[in-house]
Amino acid sequence: MKILVVDDHVLIREALRSVFMELHSDATVLEASDCDLTLRLVEQTADLDLAVVDLNLPDRDGFSLLAELRQRHPLLPVVVLSALNDQASIMKALDLGALGFIPKNGRREIMLNALQIVLAGGMYIPPEALPRRDAVPLPPAPPATHPPATFPNDLHLSERQLEVLTLMMRGKSNKAICRALDLAEPTVKYHVTGIFKALKVTNRTEAVMAAMELGWERPLADNS
Repeated sequence: MKILVVDDHVLIREALRSVFMELHSDATVLEASDCDLTLRLVEQTADLDLAVVDLNLPDRDGFSLLAELRQRHPLLPVVVLSALNDQASIMKALDLGALGFIPKNGRREIMLNALQIVLAGGMYIPPEALPRRDAVPLPPAPPATHPPATFPNDLHLSERQLEVLTLMMRGKSNKAICRALDLAEPTVKYHVTGIFKALKVTNRTEAVMAAMELGWERPLADNS
């Protein structure tokens, strides 16, 4: 396994190296301190499994690096590790193709879990990206005879779609969902499309956030 760590602080790069060695004892960790070196290393290393990128880099804005990596190397999984953990920065990074966003002030076990999710083909969205329920005014409660619009039955999600959505909220990829539910990949894609339509979203990130906004508890990620 080959991982590229992009950060201009040597101590951060060393810390990440130890994290990856803990995840995979045979991991090869490459290091870059700026955007230019990052792009050169990505061009020279065709078998990279993951890039972990900081947003504050000395030569260019980290967001522009994400955009260029997505354009030139769309199959390379990228995770952001940054001190900029406000909701706007998190959502911008995810919209630019990052498969995860890990705040630098997070605990080591959270970082390990997030990296395991992404390396397994899933997506990690930190709690900071989710809207605070107490910060959004709630509408008046509807009459008891009419179930609220957030009730799953009103969204017309089948039991199987709810199972798929639950696994999506754990950061599982389509292939991982296939294994977990013993389904063919086209079937899973069909259910995912149905979930997107029901939640009125266009991608997995929006689907997870929409589910959270509807009050569905996000399941804890597991390592299976």
